[in-house]
Amino acid sequence: MLLLLFSLLSCNSGNNEKTRQTNKQNPSQVVEGYIVKPTLLEQEITVSGTIKSFEETVLMPDVSGRVVMINLPEGKFVQKGTILVKLFDADLQASLKKLQTQLEIARQTKKRQSELLAVSGISELEYDQTTLQVNSITDDIEVLKAQTSKYAVLAPYNGIIGLRNISLGAQVTAGTPLATIREINQLKLDFSVPEKYGREISEGKIVRFTVQGSDTSFSARIIAAEGGIEAATRNLRVRALVSRLDQTLRPGVFATVTVPLTINPNALMIPTQSVIPQERNKKVIVARDGKATFATIETGTRRTRDVEVISGLKAGDTIVTTGILFLRQNSALKFSKIH
Repeated sequence: MLLLLFSLLSCNSGNNEKTRQTNKQNPSQVVEGYIVKPTLLEQEITVSGTIKSFEETVLMPDVSGRVVMINLPEGKFVQKGTILVKLFDADLQASLKKLQTQLEIARQTKKRQSELLAVSGISELEYDQTTLQVNSITDDIEVLKAQTSKYAVLAPYNGIIGLRNISLGAQVTAGTPLATIREINQLKLDFSVPEKYGREISEGKIVRFTVQGSDTSFSARIIAAEGGIEAATRNLRVRALVSRLDQTLRPGVFATVTVPLTINPNALMIPTQSVIPQERNKKVIVARDGKATFATIETGTRRTRDVEVISGLKAGDTIVTTGILFLRQNSALKFSKIH
């Protein structure tokens, strides 16, 4: 009896020691978890853009000449058709005045001959020759007026004049930049999106943007897109009309543009720190029957703190968010907090 009792005690002691060793080798890891649930996901991209005047023109003369008059009020508003710069054209004006005098004489002659023709005082040939002379002088005057118009630079539309580049008496040539006029009653926003998002761009879509030096978020409505993709950058150029004006919005200002793409009301979003990147895929640790199970996932849209899971998880799964570097397959889990 004593021998049997001793044997039983020895066996129980060995089993308890083996159990303690097993528990020591596979202790329960205290971690935090996250329950996967459907979330509203508004997919969007952020790109760079530039604020531009709705219209912007570099004023240049059509001909060469000397500047005799300047009406370029820097930073001021001018009406369409205002003479901004005048070049020397006194010789053409003198020729124009001479032709106008000749035209007046020819018209008087034509009037007298018409009275003589009525009483058969002259032949119809003489009258026709005078009529032809009147028409010829009239045409010469129109040609000369067209030439003199090239010596005046007019405002092409209502706008603000920038800094002028010339002074009175300067000798300029055709194509010399005189100043820049901008229409700032409306502004446009130019930006580019990657080729794969081109199908999401449509006329009328609203985009948001911000500029440096301001925390205000502005909006703009897409009015047009380029007909093709740029070969060098593989981007699509887009133009939008800014909804409202502000002192911080000036032509040339850099803008950060947010373009909305698609809306998924049932997206599965998980914290980014729960994803284990590997060479060919990505994994997460899922709690199943109290043990760690490594699951391969496919991710989609990434945001600052979370990432979309396209496949590999389902709503209701509990994933591990902390201590993932110390877990192994089938490790026992103990959650201190579940979000």
